[in-house]
Amino acid sequence: MYYADLHIHIGRAYNDKPVKITASRRLTLPAILREAFGPKGLHIIAPVDCAAPGVLAELEAMVQGRELTPAPGGGLIWKSQGLLIPACEVEAAVGRGRCHFVSYFPTLQAVTKYSQFLAKHLTNINLSSQRVDLSPETLWETTASLNGLLVPAHAFTPHRGLYGSCVDSWREAFAARPLAIELGLSADASLAGRLRELARTTFLSNSDAHSLDRIAREHNAFQLEELSFAALLAALKGEGNCRLLANYGLDPRLGKYYRSYCPDCGQTKEPPPVSVCSLCGKKVVAGVLDRIVQLGAPSSPSHRPPYYHQVPLSFVPGCGPRTIEGLLRAFGTEMNILHHVPAEDLRRVASHQIVEIIIAARQGELPIEPGGGGRYGRVVRS
Repeated sequence: MYYADLHIHIGRAYNDKPVKITASRRLTLPAILREAFGPKGLHIIAPVDCAAPGVLAELEAMVQGRELTPAPGGGLIWKSQGLLIPACEVEAAVGRGRCHFVSYFPTLQAVTKYSQFLAKHLTNINLSSQRVDLSPETLWETTASLNGLLVPAHAFTPHRGLYGSCVDSWREAFAARPLAIELGLSADASLAGRLRELARTTFLSNSDAHSLDRIAREHNAFQLEELSFAALLAALKGEGNCRLLANYGLDPRLGKYYRSYCPDCGQTKEPPPVSVCSLCGKKVVAGVLDRIVQLGAPSSPSHRPPYYHQVPLSFVPGCGPRTIEGLLRAFGTEMNILHHVPAEDLRRVASHQIVEIIIAARQGELPIEPGGGGRYGRVVRS
């Protein structure tokens, strides 16, 4: 089994130039590789800012220095420990708004050509998630011409999400059904599965990390024949012995955009869908739950891989850096701690309260105050 987080931002390039303005300065490529393939326990990552020339130069230098090695099936192997897939996130207009798309590529040469193409259609190629004056269909076709894959990012969020703020159907953006979509932190497979038109689309759960500690807060488990871009693509298609085994993600209630909110009065608490504030009568910003209830029916295909809710250690009340460090020292990776280590073993390292939260999260019994309006939900102390 291979764990993959396919949406991680880069805060700074090797020359200390900013790449993702809103990301941590500590979120450098070397730091991401160490964190992801070390304490986070991942096997595959996709930094989504690889079209920035500073990042491309850094990747090329790491290949020349043999820190990264091109895999025969695509992607770059880091010190025999994990696979890096170069990717690029951009923003494009479609339907009623603008949304984000991530393109994944098998080689540095391919993402370099994509960078050169994008540079003609945006303001600053050195920065992440820039607006391009191109249609989603053009982005799709250009990505495909370079043997890459385009995926709508955080598709259900009200800010820059395909379904969340732009369209009612993928047919308004593409000529063909997307092979995969990224759900975003405020959605899970049971919610997104209510849209019948997505019955044959693979769901991805990724972290969209803007800091090191957020890496792998959502991730995917794959069965692959090898560590390569080609094997990952086969898994998304369900070809051969490759397939998606499971999604691991936040309980959607912990996401920042789970419920609708009124900019003047705050989050709404009425049953979904809510489109107008009950206090002031103004139109609200639709939350993920409200938008999916509006678009879909209460059903989900039975063939979907399981979606396991998790509460990252950084979300657990009272679980500070010292406790996290002790848990990692004892049990290796955060994934192991969250999903596999028996409660009695955890209690030897962490407090009773912290362990009870971890176990309750595993069992889906954790009391949560839902998020909305850009504010994360929170675990409620019992």
